[in-house]
Amino acid sequence: MTTPARITFAEVDIDPIAQTAGKVAVLVGADGKLDKGARRVNALMRKALERFVQSERFAKMKAGDAVELAFPANMAADGVIVAKTQNRSDVDEARKTGVSIAKLRGTGPLLVIAGTAVRPSDIALGIALRGYSFTDHKKDKGDAVGDVTLMVSKPEDASADYVAKAAVAQGVFFTRDLVSEPANVLTTTEFANRLVALQDLGLKVEVLEEEELEKLGMGSLLCVGLGSASPSKVVVMQWEGGNKDDAPLALVGKGVVFDTGGISLKPAGGMEDMTMDMGGAGVVAGVMKTLALRKANANVVGLVGIVENMPSDRATRPGDVVTSMKGDTIEVINTDAEGRLVLADVLWYAQERFKPTGVINLATLTGAIIVGLGHENAGVFSNDDTLCNAFLKSAVAEGEGAWRMPMGQAYDDMLKSQVADMKNVGTRAAGSITAAQFIKRFIQDGMPWIHLDIAGTASIKEDSAYAPKGATGWGVMSLNRLIADTVET
Repeated sequence: MTTPARITFAEVDIDPIAQTAGKVAVLVGADGKLDKGARRVNALMRKALERFVQSERFAKMKAGDAVELAFPANMAADGVIVAKTQNRSDVDEARKTGVSIAKLRGTGPLLVIAGTAVRPSDIALGIALRGYSFTDHKKDKGDAVGDVTLMVSKPEDASADYVAKAAVAQGVFFTRDLVSEPANVLTTTEFANRLVALQDLGLKVEVLEEEELEKLGMGSLLCVGLGSASPSKVVVMQWEGGNKDDAPLALVGKGVVFDTGGISLKPAGGMEDMTMDMGGAGVVAGVMKTLALRKANANVVGLVGIVENMPSDRATRPGDVVTSMKGDTIEVINTDAEGRLVLADVLWYAQERFKPTGVINLATLTGAIIVGLGHENAGVFSNDDTLCNAFLKSAVAEGEGAWRMPMGQAYDDMLKSQVADMKNVGTRAAGSITAAQFIKRFIQDGMPWIHLDIAGTASIKEDSAYAPKGATGWGVMSLNRLIADTVET
C-alpha cells in the first residue's frame, strides 16, 4: 500500500535552515520580495537567491512554477527550490505550487519555508498528491520518501486544516494503487478483500457472492463474468456518519479487473492497459476511505460490481439475451460493451435496497469519450441539473476536468432491439452518449443521477495536474467535495 509522505507544520525558525538536509523550498511573490525565511536562505547563499529573483528567468516564470538552485553555499541542503507565487489565497495556485515543488524534491527530506502563505495546507496537499510512486512489484523500491515540514506563521491552524486533506490524499492513493495493480494480483477476490479491510476504519462492508447475485436476478452483471474462473461479486460499503434516518447518497462503480472484450475480443495492442478497467470502482473505494478517515458527517453507500471479462466456452456470446435484475431483457450485441451490463444491475440494486437521495456512477466506459474529450475531462451525463451543476462546481474547485454531455430520445432510440427490450450498444455514432442512455434505463423515475465516463482520465500516459503518469485517482477529490458541500449535516 502506497502512503503519502508524512507532513508536519512548524513555526518559522531561521536557525535550522542551514542544517536542513535534502531540499529547502522558498516561496517568492511576483514582486520579488523575500520574507524572513527567504532572507535567511539568501544570506546563506551569499545573495544568490536575490540575484535569481531579479533575473529574467524568474520574471518569465508563471505563478506556481518552481526552479531548483543546486548546491547552495553554506547550507547542508543539496538544492534550494524557488517557487513563484502570485496570489497566495488561490487554492489552485497553492496546490500547483506544491506539485511543482514535489517534482523537484527527490526522495529526501523537504523543508518548505511558506511563511505567511494563506493556504499552506493546500501547498502540502499538492506535495502529497504529486509524491506518488507505485513500486510494489519492483525489485528496486527506490529510496523511502522523506518527511516534509512546512514552516508557517500559524502551524496549529495549518495542521488542523490539513487533517481532512490528508484523508483525501490517502483516498486518492488507495484508488491509484488499485488501478495500478496487475490483474493477476488484483483478482475479483483480492479486490473484494481489500475493500473488506476498510471495516477497520469504521465502514460497514459486505460481499455478495454469485449465489446471492443469482437469487437477486442479476443476470446482466453475471453474464459478463461467465467466461472467467474468477467469481463475480458485488461489494457494498456503508458510511453512516450522518443522521440515522437520512437516506444516503449512492456511489456505484464499474469494477472490471481485466477486460479482454470477451468473445468480441479486443486487439492485442494496448490490451495490457485494461488492468485499469476497474477504475470506477477504484474511485468509489477511494471516496469511501476518505469519508471514513475524516469522519464525514454524511450517509453514503458505495457499491461496486467486480467481474472479469474473459473469452471461454462458457462466455456470453454476441446475440445472447440476458435478463437484468430490473426485469428488462438485453440483447448483447458486443461483449466488449460489458461495463454498462455490470452497472445496470448494481444501480438497480442500490436504488431498490437503499432508496438513496441520488446516484452517481463511475466507469471507464467508452473509448468514444476519449475521442470526444481527450484526457483532460471526464464525460458527465445527468438527468438532474441541480445535482449535475453541484458536481461540476466541485470538479472546478478541485481542478479535476469534467464536461457535461448531451442526452436525448434520439440517442435512446439507437438501443432498440428486435428480439429483446434493448440491445447493449447503438451504432458507431455517439458511442459514449448511447452508453449513458443505456445506463439511464436503469435509473428509477425521479431519481437524481449522474454518470461519469472516466475512460480518459482514470489512467494516462503523461503527467496530469496532480499525478505522475499512470493512475490519477481522478474523481476522489471532486466527489469528496460534493459530499462535503451538499450532503454533510
